[in-house]
Amino acid sequence: MLTRLTFRQLEYCVAAGEFGSIAEAAERIHVSASSISAAITQVESELSAALFVRHHGQGLSLTPVGVDVLKEIRSLLDHAASLYDIAKSSQNSVRGPLRVGCFTTLAAMVAPELCQGFARAHPGVDVTQVEDHHEGLVERLRHAQIDVAITYDLNTAEPDISFEPLASLPPFAIVSESDPLAQQATTTIKELAARPMVLLDLPLSREYFLSMFREAGVAPLVGARSGSPDVVRSLVANGVGYSLANVRPRAAHSLDGKRIVNVQLKGKHRPMQLGLAWLKQEKPRHVVEAFMHRCRSFISNEYIPGMTAPGSHPDKT
Repeated sequence: MLTRLTFRQLEYCVAAGEFGSIAEAAERIHVSASSISAAITQVESELSAALFVRHHGQGLSLTPVGVDVLKEIRSLLDHAASLYDIAKSSQNSVRGPLRVGCFTTLAAMVAPELCQGFARAHPGVDVTQVEDHHEGLVERLRHAQIDVAITYDLNTAEPDISFEPLASLPPFAIVSESDPLAQQATTTIKELAARPMVLLDLPLSREYFLSMFREAGVAPLVGARSGSPDVVRSLVANGVGYSLANVRPRAAHSLDGKRIVNVQLKGKHRPMQLGLAWLKQEKPRHVVEAFMHRCRSFISNEYIPGMTAPGSHPDKT
């Protein structure tokens, strides 16, 4: 078994055999003549066979055994090169496990087209989809339970998390079609404060919506709350109160079939930024990079999978 030879030494022997001269081989492959001479000596010693005949001042010639050995060395080097080709091909191909986290309020709309569409485009990828609120997604990233998250910029003070915004989602009010506000094109936070509110009660989301009232110098009249966007929409559709939202489902109805109307908010209100989050200290694997590229291609202010993008619709539906 060849335990003390390197591929470099074998390559130097092949070069010497091909060029018939240590000096010419050294010049052609840009190494010192002494390195090639030392490699030949080491290989011959290891194999206990003379591979070359030295002709003083006239270069080298292969011995009969040297011809056979160099043929095998070339084959060995070719096989070694193929290992690198296989590894490189594996790195460039899109395959392997992909764990995608998605913010709870987005999952039903955004994730299917992005995740399952990606899996169909790349059969070698095994996609796992996880839904959670923002803080839960951040913790999952930190504990390597997910590779990337589709979420909001709800907390930009996370020093170990990278966030790339892809679309800006301004807030708006949602009311039932029987609510008098449904006949208005716009409303204000102060006007809404006097009415019963159905609050989306999720960590950070709750704080985001309540901060809009503090900035306006009023307090909301919270009549009901839920951590489920579908429940919030159903309560609104059934006249329990209005709610605030950033996500615009393409369907203008709650799950029980009642119609919901979007009403634009007057004034300046910080939009939520929809985008990608990942652990800053780790370079995403090739399959993760490919998925992130798909997200960048599919999410913008003009198009968002599963919902009406803010830049492509009237405020009232």
